[in-house]
Amino acid sequence: MTPPHIAEAFLQQAVACDSLGSPFMGQLMRLFASEHWPDCAVTARIFGWPGQVGPRDQSVPLRLAGGLHALHLGGHPVLTPVYPPNRADDAALWQAICTVLTTETAHIDHWLDFAPQTNEVRRSAALIATGHLLAAIYGLPLRTSELGASGGLNLHWDSYALQIGEVLFGPKDAVLTLTPDWVGHLPPEAQPDVLSRSGVDLHPLEPGLARDALRLQAYLWPDQAERLRLTRAAIDAARTRVSQGDAIDWLGERLTHEAGVVHLIYSTIAWQYFPHAAQARGEAMIAEAGRRATDQSPLAWFGMENDGGERGAALTLRLWPGNSRYDLGRADFHGRWIDWRPDPAMMAK
Repeated sequence: MTPPHIAEAFLQQAVACDSLGSPFMGQLMRLFASEHWPDCAVTARIFGWPGQVGPRDQSVPLRLAGGLHALHLGGHPVLTPVYPPNRADDAALWQAICTVLTTETAHIDHWLDFAPQTNEVRRSAALIATGHLLAAIYGLPLRTSELGASGGLNLHWDSYALQIGEVLFGPKDAVLTLTPDWVGHLPPEAQPDVLSRSGVDLHPLEPGLARDALRLQAYLWPDQAERLRLTRAAIDAARTRVSQGDAIDWLGERLTHEAGVVHLIYSTIAWQYFPHAAQARGEAMIAEAGRRATDQSPLAWFGMENDGGERGAALTLRLWPGNSRYDLGRADFHGRWIDWRPDPAMMAK
């Protein structure tokens, strides 16, 4: 019998997947929560997991789902008939899953070793809007520092386009075009100019390596073809290697100022996973750097992070000099929609 805490973790993940537009993942996670698992090494490992297994902790459901999706992306003959774009009822899908759990033990065991690592390209829509906003406020080029950059796909947000109705923001020859459901104001027309960019991650991925490109795709959800298409386009165009290290230690070496350049520090669904002590240290370091900022060397700190609100992630921006704090609105965790509502007074800076 499935231990209650395991069933609860998979059920929580099912609800999250439903809310984020993946009925297949909702179905799959509910089967893990309700069905009888096969007697195999994978079952034994998950049932005996030493620690919290849920979506807000070690994300064991998504570790397992990533391993299964990786097999499907490789053309696994048992999963192909029951995975999107095909459809299967609960009985057929569960029978296939049980077969794979018992025959692909080594593969799945390996994937269970790693926390899920997504690099959701659609979050770049909020970065594009923020870049246009900073260009309008300061009229200066940018250098950027991304914390928790994973494979670096969102380091190149300025090479992507954002389509809002009939208005296009970004290059006309964009690598890819993002089309979120947009509510609220349009971003300013001022075009951002990124002079340099860097990112850091504890476990960075290299999109140019086949194994890492697979990992970036496998943690996406099988019935969300648009996410896969956009991610593959970003992987093909990726060209900036992400540094490996502690984000706050790495940032400390980048908090100098350059005359005539805005330094933009940002994270998208990453800061919230840093230990509380690291968050406090990082905030103090950024605030200290902000006190040294000038009108010709401004500092900006943007976050798209879960604040516990009922709907999506909060979009926040702090600017120095002045230590001004702004609520820019909210966004879907996967970037499907953006509610963009910056304070018009920002333009008076």
